[in-house]
Amino acid sequence: MSEHVRIEKAGGILNLVLDRPDKKNALTQAMYGALAEALEASNEDREVRVLLLRAEGDLFTAGNDIGDFAAANAGGAGPGNAFRFIKAIAAARKPIVAAVQGRAVGVGMTMLLHCDQVLLAEDTKLTAPFVGLALVPEAASSLLLPARIGHQRAFAVFALGEAVEARDALAWGLATRIVPAADLRRAAEEVAQRLAQQPVGALVATKSLMRDGEAIARLMDEEREEFARRLASPEAREAFAAFAEKRPPDFSRLG
Repeated sequence: MSEHVRIEKAGGILNLVLDRPDKKNALTQAMYGALAEALEASNEDREVRVLLLRAEGDLFTAGNDIGDFAAANAGGAGPGNAFRFIKAIAAARKPIVAAVQGRAVGVGMTMLLHCDQVLLAEDTKLTAPFVGLALVPEAASSLLLPARIGHQRAFAVFALGEAVEARDALAWGLATRIVPAADLRRAAEEVAQRLAQQPVGALVATKSLMRDGEAIARLMDEEREEFARRLASPEAREAFAAFAEKRPPDFSRLG
């Protein structure tokens, strides 16, 4: 478990709350583990009818905690809990509602592709700058994002790190609606409550029919293998060294 993830269950809704606002809700391996455990358990928990994913503070998540991520990789553990979380959110049987404010970076963006209703605050920006860190996309986003918004837009997000503003996210099918930041939590809770009143068996069956779970799982495995290769590359070493030294990376001498 993690002190930075609050898990609360009431009225058929399982609330998963990122609660590390002082660190921009950057995700540690412990936080990933807590989220994955809750998602996995929700599949068989008859008291849970819908999941609500949200975050405290002004920012949804800055993505991976780079220091924690680098330490896990240096220690040989690798980002195991991160991939466990990705698998768990993709395999979640119950509907997931997400409430997103501020920035959603990296996995903060790609996890939304596995949510069934996504509400954004007006100031939200979604970014997935994997290539800039010498890595590749995860969470089956290499398939799901271009399928949703088109190849050129998705490539610009991945390869150039271009941000998706809230209004574009709505227009491109990445979000359900946009609400004022002050109303975000209430609006998301209302959606979750409406879903919780629906017949859960029909909800689960409908969600399953709308997704090719086996294809998504296979692609996630392929992404994970390539991610591991990229993580061990000279390019990645330069990217992480540049981040630690607070300088621009120099990939010009790396093929």
